[in-house]
Amino acid sequence: MPKKVRIALDAMGGDVGASVVIPGAAISLERHPDSEFLLYGDSKQIDEQLAKYPALKKASRVIHTDVTVSMHDKPSQALRRGRRTSSMWLAIDAVKRHEADVAVSAGNTGALMAMARFHLHTMQGIDRPAIAGVWPTARGDSVVLDLGATIGGDAHHLVALAVMGSAMASVLLNRERPTVGLLNIGVEEIKGHEEIREAAELLRASQLNYIGFVEGDGIGQGAADVIVSEGFSGNIALKAAEGTARQMADFLRQAMASSWLSRIGYLFARSAFKALRDKLDPNKSNGGVLLGLKGVVVKSHGGISAEGFAYAVDVGYEMVRCDLLTKINQMINSDGSALAPTAQEAVS
Repeated sequence: MPKKVRIALDAMGGDVGASVVIPGAAISLERHPDSEFLLYGDSKQIDEQLAKYPALKKASRVIHTDVTVSMHDKPSQALRRGRRTSSMWLAIDAVKRHEADVAVSAGNTGALMAMARFHLHTMQGIDRPAIAGVWPTARGDSVVLDLGATIGGDAHHLVALAVMGSAMASVLLNRERPTVGLLNIGVEEIKGHEEIREAAELLRASQLNYIGFVEGDGIGQGAADVIVSEGFSGNIALKAAEGTARQMADFLRQAMASSWLSRIGYLFARSAFKALRDKLDPNKSNGGVLLGLKGVVVKSHGGISAEGFAYAVDVGYEMVRCDLLTKINQMINSDGSALAPTAQEAVS
């Protein structure tokens, strides 16, 4: 039997902490019985939740800490106050020390990124990590990155995102040679700023399956298996899509309740509406992978439900089982000519 996947959880992260993290872990354990958990945080709160889930309690070890990173802490504050003692830091540290295969947190995004980068460091050839997520589309799923880890980026940074996103798509979506597109304001080659046009030239000369520029509406259409953007534009695209999905769901509920004929029509079309609701469910796309680090870290939305947090844990489990880090390293080595050296490598 293969070894179990050990998952370190920041049990205090997110808007409500252990009351969502622990039930979410229990749901994920049902789907992946070969998981084990290290739970970092206030042992009293964690134990109160674990008492409701005997199977999870048996598969877990609790490590107590009084220090929690606030959702409002700046990354610099979190590093000063929570370094070495917070539940977030200790979960990441477990990955660094090879006590866990992956860390999952619903905590402060900036703090998680700063701590993960400071503690785990980036892979050779990668200057900045990125947040990558799975985006439901008309063709299935696509990997989209960067969803807000860093702002801006030159052409080599965008190419590095393409390499990492391709690796993630190949292991998570089972695409042998995933297509790659650059998010831009138009599909014409003359469109966009200089950095994105330069990135397009580098990608055309690379071994990646680059198909060209993709406009914003192309993300939902599934124009490419991997959509690449710098973090500012990527985060706006993500939040706009999530807001639109919620708005459409509200419009649909209002329309169905507007008259007795609408209510009758709903009764005949319940299965179709359920399928649509499931497709728009943000829980099922929760879990952004911090790519480019020497370890696997997954970011969950802070205000997600237990079911949503379980999906983030599932993503971490799959990244470990599919050996994501090895795949990224292989792709970097096979097409490293397109990547710029990091500042540390340039000095050495």
